[in-house]
Amino acid sequence: MLIAANLRGIDSHGVHLLSYYLKQIDAGTVSPTLEGRVASESGACLVYDGENGLGQVIAQRCCEHARRLAREHGISVVTAREANHFGACFWWAREIARDGMLGLVFCNASSLVAPWQGKEPRFGTNPICMAVPPSGGDGQEPFLLDMATTTVAANKIFKAWINQQPEIPAGWAMDSEGVPTTNTESAYRGLVMPLGGYKGYGLALMVEILCAVLAGGAMASELGGIRFVDKPVRVSHAFIAIDIARFMPLPEFNARIARLMEIMKSAPAAKDHNEVLVPGEPEKRVEAERLRTGVPIPDGNWSDLAGAAQRLNVTLPILC
Repeated sequence: MLIAANLRGIDSHGVHLLSYYLKQIDAGTVSPTLEGRVASESGACLVYDGENGLGQVIAQRCCEHARRLAREHGISVVTAREANHFGACFWWAREIARDGMLGLVFCNASSLVAPWQGKEPRFGTNPICMAVPPSGGDGQEPFLLDMATTTVAANKIFKAWINQQPEIPAGWAMDSEGVPTTNTESAYRGLVMPLGGYKGYGLALMVEILCAVLAGGAMASELGGIRFVDKPVRVSHAFIAIDIARFMPLPEFNARIARLMEIMKSAPAAKDHNEVLVPGEPEKRVEAERLRTGVPIPDGNWSDLAGAAQRLNVTLPILC
């Protein structure tokens, strides 16, 4: 699933995360052999205790339960607590959507963002994701939204820092005093910028409630993080599956989605732009290109991966 993120151009959630996961396992802050357990199930609602297992394993189990309950009840809500970083949300929303359902996925994250008008971190990038079932012969989703409630995912800043890029774009981050900055070092040691100011702050708290509060998990600044090995991450996830067939036949839904996308793309392009795009479309284009040409790995990320491979006696692939 990390490679899938790279293929779609979401390099902040790609294979470079493997280095962080390995460091956590080495430090004993992740339990790599545990798969978690169902803590409670009532009708269409389920709470999953991740027992500090690998985030991707926990998320896979939760998606299975979400699909099962939605087939039975028409809709399901599955929350997970005591989990770990599960990569990019799109993978899990797509897992649900490929079963003919609407898939919505949320998670809270380690504290990198200050409350609006504050200067100390209290919550994370807390992403929001929604996927619709694939349609057409290419197996691709016509709409796939995966967005942080910050201007950018924090891993984009970390990636710039690892690869010694001196500057980042304006609007990505603030320094430790809550002042906007483009200096990578200051951003790395500072704060991620909320999306749309107080609106992003509100959305992040909504995600925190859906995930941590509802799951009975660690909240806000109680979390650890993938860059730290002194305590467990303890993130919470939320998975919502909606069985489209309870509303209309799936082909009819697909046709309506296609029409909606056509309406959006029929708008004339603004000055300095060639076309109107819909969520997921830029990533699909990057994926098509990278399937032809390969995934670029910056030197800093490759050095980390190579070091881990050497420690674990894993043979490195030959680079193009």
